[in-house]
Amino acid sequence: MLAPFDAALFDAAAIGVLDRVLDIGCGTGGTSRAAARLAARGQVTGVDVSEPLVARARARALSAHLRDGAVTFEVGDAQAHPFEPGGFDVAISRGGVMFFADPVAAFTHIGEALRPGGRLAFVCPRPAPPGGGEREALTRLASLVGGDQAVDTSVAAAMASLSDPERTGVVLEAAGFEGVSVRPVSAATRWGADAADAADFFLSRKQGPPVTDGIRAAAADVFRPYETPEGVLLEAGTWVVTARRPY
Repeated sequence: MLAPFDAALFDAAAIGVLDRVLDIGCGTGGTSRAAARLAARGQVTGVDVSEPLVARARARALSAHLRDGAVTFEVGDAQAHPFEPGGFDVAISRGGVMFFADPVAAFTHIGEALRPGGRLAFVCPRPAPPGGGEREALTRLASLVGGDQAVDTSVAAAMASLSDPERTGVVLEAAGFEGVSVRPVSAATRWGADAADAADFFLSRKQGPPVTDGIRAAAADVFRPYETPEGVLLEAGTWVVTARRPY
């Protein structure tokens, strides 16, 4: 789903051949492996709170034909993980920095893991514009799963925690970063192979009792106009944020 934003992320990160890269919220390691190919003589460390995802990341790295030691993965919360002070040239994240309990403390800690002049680049959600397909689809889907079928609102709130560029700038500057830049990027995101698959993905995030067949069918109907040969595609927006640690 987030892969269409990779080009913008890596363009912003400007990873060099010798760079030491920290990938925050690395998941199954897709961005870590891509970073390792850019840092061809450097080193990438991916960190994520999920043990199953890190295990998958390690397995996928083994089959990716990368050079020995190019990428390693650690289980941990980037807000408090014991990184080597000044041990990285650049920190990246594709949708993994919105969930910190204390964002200022977390970004301060990440900044301390960067060398003086080190760079930070991440992608985070941008609110869907009024009148767009994404806003229309998500509004209709939200009405389907209202009441006792509600999607976890705490996750939704966390996802939106950096959706206001002004607040993002305040947080990063309070954490000691400078040169903060926030720019919008839009791309078509893939929700599933077809409408039914996209509905299953969306409904998998809800809390409460199982959904009825009627709700599942109605959710599939919401996605049906967005079916393409490449899957269910919805235009979505993100912010690409960059900053640096002062010298």
